Amino acid sequence: MRRVLAALSALVVLVGLATPASAANLLTNAGFETGSLSGWTCAGGAVVTSPVHTGSYALAATATASDTARCAQTVTVRPATTYSVSAWVRGNPVYLGVDGGPSTWTAATTYTRLALTFTTGASQTTAQLYLHGWYGAGTYHADDVELDGPGGGTPGAPATPGNPTLGTVTDTSVALSWPAVTGATGYRVHEGATVRASVTGTSATIGGLTACSTHTFAVTAVNDAGESARSAPVTATTTGCQQADLPRHALIGYLHTSFANGSGYIRMADVPPAWDVINLAFGEPTTATSGDIQFRLCPAAECPNVESEAEFVAAIRAKQAQGKKVLISIGGANGQVQLTTTAARDRFVSSVSAIIDRYGLDGLDIDFEGHSLYLNAGDTDFANPTTPVIVNLISALRTLKSRYGNDFILTMAPETFFVQVGYQFYGGAGGGDNRTGSYLPVIHALRDALTVLHVQDYNSGPVMGLDDQYHTMGGADFHIAMTDMVKAGFPVARTGHRFPGLREDQIAFGVPAAVSAGNGHTAPAQVQQALTCLSRNQNCAGYTLRGGASPAIRGLMTWSINWDRYYGWEFADSHRPFLDSLP
Repeated sequence: MRRVLAALSALVVLVGLATPASAANLLTNAGFETGSLSGWTCAGGAVVTSPVHTGSYALAATATASDTARCAQTVTVRPATTYSVSAWVRGNPVYLGVDGGPSTWTAATTYTRLALTFTTGASQTTAQLYLHGWYGAGTYHADDVELDGPGGGTPGAPATPGNPTLGTVTDTSVALSWPAVTGATGYRVHEGATVRASVTGTSATIGGLTACSTHTFAVTAVNDAGESARSAPVTATTTGCQQADLPRHALIGYLHTSFANGSGYIRMADVPPAWDVINLAFGEPTTATSGDIQFRLCPAAECPNVESEAEFVAAIRAKQAQGKKVLISIGGANGQVQLTTTAARDRFVSSVSAIIDRYGLDGLDIDFEGHSLYLNAGDTDFANPTTPVIVNLISALRTLKSRYGNDFILTMAPETFFVQVGYQFYGGAGGGDNRTGSYLPVIHALRDALTVLHVQDYNSGPVMGLDDQYHTMGGADFHIAMTDMVKAGFPVARTGHRFPGLREDQIAFGVPAAVSAGNGHTAPAQVQQALTCLSRNQNCAGYTLRGGASPAIRGLMTWSINWDRYYGWEFADSHRPFLDSLP
């Protein structure tokens, strides 16, 4: 759980061009001639009157040491269609590109035309064009930007419907509504390649669904001329999910039970009642690829006050009698686990089951770090992964969940590198670190069995949020932006696929308990500001929640209970009462 992420960069060129249809510039305010940034989302950008390429205005954006001054615009496009992109730019350097597609750059000191083409995916309905400079390189200029090709839908067809809104959600159905479209004679509700409903009105109820299952829908408008492009997607999870027997807002902590880690050993019986979930750190493999997980109490030579195993088990039973949950956490910084074979998968299941049974534990926490998870080249669909270490882990966790039933608690503690960085870079798409975003297929496959995802908001480099700005750990802003990504979902870079958000009761975030526990320690007031924003949509410091308020957000995780004790219980004493005050 403790490493600083390196800066990442990757470029991917999509191939296989289709024949372009009639062209038209799809960008709004493409030459900045409104005298404003209308239509654009920019960091560090402004409209200037000089230097310009044509007309009266151009874009000027200044890259700093920590920001590339990215300006972007999203447009509606047709699936499987080729588009051309160009811009007149000057700067040292300046980049032009399309999210999920190619990019190009120049270091020209006078206005120079950059150009490229890209082809949309088979189900892609939006594309985002961007311009940016480079860290610390100063100001670049852009003018007369073009994204040429057919708009979404068929010529003569209605416009794309506005964003769908969720209505009543039951165990087996989801109700949707959307704004009316002029000229439409009907509407279709799509789920992937399937048309779920065809209606003449502006609402539909999709039935026949499975309890506690997640679905993503989009709406099109139709008339005699054809069908529009798809609306923005909306994701819903049917009710009937097994709710964990946890407080509405839980305090989750790791307990060093197999080592001291400089903060001292705490006997299980001495863990304060403030902690709702206690993750035993760690179960580790005998070798990286064996799947054979072992767990032992800290040796007396390292932890002189360690209790006997019988005392340890008795203390676990006492905690459970108080309603607390005790889990075995697998992995950690030194516990690399690569389930490269089905034999390793099966050994993982049997050895983890043996630990759970021996100590009578309530569930399992997955804290795979380092090179435990990665994606093979070409493995770009997180919903249908093919890389063995991913496929085998998913299978193993499903088996464990099935073996222990609905009361089994499953949590995960990935670093931002393996989750939110997937918005920009996805390992299977190539061109960068093949581990980026590699938790996404595991989270998605287990989303209906997952109790809590508590991403480690620490030991992280800057990460781009849904506002297309980089956020840096250590303040409320980072926790707000990173957690909002998990709730709202996001497009997975360079793949044409969108990761659907989780239910709010499945979401927590992790922070170090103290300054010595990890990089990114956040003062209690800043943690609580983040929780206030996320749960109430208040005091968000200018950030707009894409996923909306989450009054049932599950709570906080920390590394670790031991470090909190070492620093006088500041974390628990500050945040337990605050969690209890949330809605």
